[in-house]
Amino acid sequence: MAGKIDRGVNNGTAPPIFKLGGQNYHSIGSLLPPDSLRPTFAQLYIYDTENEIDNRIGTLRSNEAINERDRKIVAILRNMLDKYNSLAKNFCYARDRYQQKNCTNIKLKLISKRNTDGRTYNLPSASKVAALIVGDVEQLSKDRDIIIESQSRKLQRINVFHPSYLALQYPLLFLYGEDGFRLGIATSDSISARPTKKNKTINLRQFFAFRLQKRTGESPLILRSKRLFQQFLVDAYTMMESERLKFFRCKQPQLRVDKYKCLHESLINGDVNATRLGKRIILPNTFTGGPRYAGYPSYFITMTCNPEWDEIRREVTSIGLKAEDRPDILCRVFKIKLDGLIDDLKERKIFGKILGYVCTVEFQKRGLLHAHILLFMSNEFKPQTPDDIDKYITAEIPDENERPNLHRAVQNYMVHGPCGPYNKNSPCMKNGSCSKFYPKEFRQRTLIDEAGFPKYRRTDNGRTVKKRECVLDNKFIVPYNPELLLKFGCHINVEYTCQTSSIKYLFKYVHKGNDRVTATLYNAGDLSEATQVVDKIRNYYDCRYISACEAVWRLFGYEIQKKESFVIRLPFHLEDEQPVIYGETSNANDIVEREISHKSMFLGWMAVNMSYPYARSLTYAEFPTKFVWKDDSSKWFPRKKGFAIGRLTHVPAVNTEEYYQRLLLNTQRGCMSFRDIRTVGGTIYATYRDACFALGLLQDDNEFIDAIKEASSWASGSYVKRLFVILLTSNNISRPEHVWYRCWHELSDDILYRQRAVMNMSELTMSDNEIKQLCLMDIDKILHSYGKTLKDYPLMPLATEVDNSLLTERVIREELNFNKDDLKKNASDMLAIATHEQRYAFDKIVTAVYCDEGGFFFVYGHGGTGKIFLWNLMSAEIRSRGDIVLNVASSGIASLLFPNGRTAHSRFKIPLNITEDSICNIKPCSPQAMLLLRAKLIIWDEAPMVSRYCYEALDKCLGDIMRCSPTYSKDLPFGGKVVVLGGDFRQILPVISRGSRQDIVHSTVNLSYLWKFCQVLKLTKNMRLFVGTTASDQDETEQFGEWLLKVGDGLIGDNMDGESEICLPGDIVIPSSDQAFDELVHFSYPNILENMSSKDFFKARTILAPTLDIVEEVNNHLMAIIPRGEKLYLSSDSICMDEGNMESQLDLYGSELPNSINCSGLPPHKLILKIGVPVMLLRSIDQSSGLCNGTRLQGRKLGNHVIECEVLTVTMLVILL
Repeated sequence: MAGKIDRGVNNGTAPPIFKLGGQNYHSIGSLLPPDSLRPTFAQLYIYDTENEIDNRIGTLRSNEAINERDRKIVAILRNMLDKYNSLAKNFCYARDRYQQKNCTNIKLKLISKRNTDGRTYNLPSASKVAALIVGDVEQLSKDRDIIIESQSRKLQRINVFHPSYLALQYPLLFLYGEDGFRLGIATSDSISARPTKKNKTINLRQFFAFRLQKRTGESPLILRSKRLFQQFLVDAYTMMESERLKFFRCKQPQLRVDKYKCLHESLINGDVNATRLGKRIILPNTFTGGPRYAGYPSYFITMTCNPEWDEIRREVTSIGLKAEDRPDILCRVFKIKLDGLIDDLKERKIFGKILGYVCTVEFQKRGLLHAHILLFMSNEFKPQTPDDIDKYITAEIPDENERPNLHRAVQNYMVHGPCGPYNKNSPCMKNGSCSKFYPKEFRQRTLIDEAGFPKYRRTDNGRTVKKRECVLDNKFIVPYNPELLLKFGCHINVEYTCQTSSIKYLFKYVHKGNDRVTATLYNAGDLSEATQVVDKIRNYYDCRYISACEAVWRLFGYEIQKKESFVIRLPFHLEDEQPVIYGETSNANDIVEREISHKSMFLGWMAVNMSYPYARSLTYAEFPTKFVWKDDSSKWFPRKKGFAIGRLTHVPAVNTEEYYQRLLLNTQRGCMSFRDIRTVGGTIYATYRDACFALGLLQDDNEFIDAIKEASSWASGSYVKRLFVILLTSNNISRPEHVWYRCWHELSDDILYRQRAVMNMSELTMSDNEIKQLCLMDIDKILHSYGKTLKDYPLMPLATEVDNSLLTERVIREELNFNKDDLKKNASDMLAIATHEQRYAFDKIVTAVYCDEGGFFFVYGHGGTGKIFLWNLMSAEIRSRGDIVLNVASSGIASLLFPNGRTAHSRFKIPLNITEDSICNIKPCSPQAMLLLRAKLIIWDEAPMVSRYCYEALDKCLGDIMRCSPTYSKDLPFGGKVVVLGGDFRQILPVISRGSRQDIVHSTVNLSYLWKFCQVLKLTKNMRLFVGTTASDQDETEQFGEWLLKVGDGLIGDNMDGESEICLPGDIVIPSSDQAFDELVHFSYPNILENMSSKDFFKARTILAPTLDIVEEVNNHLMAIIPRGEKLYLSSDSICMDEGNMESQLDLYGSELPNSINCSGLPPHKLILKIGVPVMLLRSIDQSSGLCNGTRLQGRKLGNHVIECEVLTVTMLVILL
């Protein structure tokens, strides 16, 4: 074996690395080198013995001069080995025989078989250990003897079970040539009082673990050999792993696996020989480090070994070694410390009661071994506020005078780097910046960013520490827990993590496995892609780095990963297709009989559901929480103690019945047969795929066809057509033309009735084609309100061609479809009650509109100052004159407050991914462009909420459209069109994903190049507070309004960046108590059962909550109060393929992962509804009908695929999918 010390991996203070690439094996060459080649390794004993010392030194220093000191050292070692080492004597004996003239063909045989205890190492004669054989000898021997030929260019691999294996490789560690591991070494237990022990001989790992101990009376030569010790450890571990994998590979041809169904069919056909059945090379689940070994959290802890621990220093300094020279001591001490840490977390409850944890020990090419721990806390101990986080985690330097020990520990272990300008060569530096984002920013309070990562409090308090001659402050401190840091005295990073978006980042560390360099798959024979054989053993062989610490850890048998709670792998299979493992010499009849008496775990689940009624309330995955599987009896038994988590075996997301069966097993309960799994709503489906569709777990066009047919049974044709249009515009239908042809009867249900009414002909008949044409025209008309036509769906049949001018006329007519007389009266009445500020703004803007001089205005006022009143006043005035006003808002809810209101993105076709160069997607001369050209005024509410790029895109678009208008001016914003924005900068500013405060401020409209043209009009009088209040309440209401303004202006609280704490007035707070939640519900929804059918009852009532957990708690509480039958709807979840190259990662995600995500903007996987319960839309589906994100509805009918709802703000029925 050849290797070298790699100093390129660790160029800092960490220990050097002994690195091996690929599979490790040992070989031995011939006695003599081939012609023209220099002698190496064992050939140095035989060839050119007069210059043996120079030859030995030359193999290592071929180009360097040989000094006398090297000669003396090598001479002493050679003489010692020649005198005491039995193997060296054998080679010397071979040398002597070779020098005899009549001996030219010599082979040296090192015999592996031992009749005595190999631990005794007296000075045997050569004949007792080896024999000289002249002539031909079999190369392969059942005793694995090593035969060395006199001259050959081939290398012979040495088997690790040969007793001389280690002595040949490490003559300086096994000075006497004593035996290493050999098969058949008996354990002391097998000789004495434990005859029932399964293993009566030791294995390779146990042998090395024995040799790595320090014992009185034994030479500690191996433990004190420094770098050679590291090489020995890595070599020993790779020997163990290679033999284990070799066992699995060699055993695999003897073990075959096939489905029970196939074996049974073979038996029926008279074929009882099982040799021809079976497939696949599989790495067993018990093999640590393979792809199958590795089974959401509050804390993430990283603990790193400290080589300066007293226990380590005491052991190594007394014998003149360094910590890196004794990886065994490092591992043993770290194991004790890690066990202590886990005990503190579990038993002492440092952070409170934990529900479970996941721990993994990691060995990297750089640095020392370390452990990652994820803690899953009980609900009452999960951090809920920044104060809860600060209670356990800090990222600040403590006061040196008050806590000197903690200050010293932080200085020694918890300072990052230094990096950046202090040390540009730090390992964390990537492309000129720190990959860990140090130094951090000073921050007065702890907060959680939008990505789910915490930003800890780091005050600028002047405290500093010195590290490597650099003075560093709180910006460089790694978060820690003071109690743990003081107790364990090492780097122990503690992080808060309770956000869904950070889970993937954390589990990347906990389950990322061994250090790897590549991954290789190969095909067994000429197989198609569908039958590809994956050799997981080879994959494991070629893809790893092994450090000395990892080698010791594995040799000692320590756990690499452990977790609580225990995870049970739950296999499942189709009917009669359970996998059966058998020997290749087995008889098929015996195999089938064995399987009949021993049920699989999955069949056992069905059987126990027949016997235990309470078991039928559990899904298969929930079963291990209440039952225990016993392998010996192949049965489930009720659990008496402990807890376990079930995990269904992963199946790739491909179109197979096993995949659909797995989806069903996540929801179906109490199944007693395979037929029960396929039963949904009392209907037994032929396939698991059909059952998934019936439950709503899959999405394809059949689901939409069923929805349209179901909706047609209670809704009119106009509603069904609108439902079809919603499906089209939401891009959910993959083949719209297919759905049309399947459902045109339901979509055109009202066509003939309407035509008979219009033409007053009760006997009117129409052909199918005529009905289809009229129906398509209705659909096309509805699509126009969405800014689309049937032409946008290429394969959809088209209605009779409509002239583009008619479409333009229709769009403009919709904006002029108002009663001018009513609007004129409304404008007069509203103007009479307008405030002075509102009247001033009204006159200013209307004058600009009719002077044709353009204008850009911003009406600035907080909530309640009458901005909506002003918008309606101006709209009524201008529309009463026969002109067009376009009312838009940044959000869908706000747009519902205007007649013909739309969202700005919908009206102006603003790109969703807006940039500085974006422009609205409106073509000149299109109906939308003609509408903008005719418009006299554009009103945009909630303007501060969107990026300034949206207004700049509209400016560029109007500049292009207005070129043909006589009022066009290239020097005015928006091409000379009058545009009015409104809003309050105290409220929500543009949302910038992972943006800083500076990024958000930079995106606001007042930093746009358009702002220099803007005239700001202010509204300050709060009109909302005095609506419906009595004179006695006005003072109190006014005080509340002033308090709200102070909150918005940052005058209440500590006024810090990011977050601020404020004190709420006592009269608006329900005091904290056990009944506080019930009081809140009663206050918001008094007499809820008596008012369930009242639309007005829910219209004016709602409960806002800061987190999704509280929303779920409120919903569950209220749903439990309502004594009505519930309907369960399940989501059909899929992974977005647009986020990079996801194809190769699809198999990593089971259906449980997307089903379990509960985050803002995404509905839960399970939606439970009752008739009369209010619901909210999370997606804008029909702006013209007021169905947008945030619209509140009340359920009226609950179908299997559709629900009928009534909008709470207006009287309108809606059919929703």
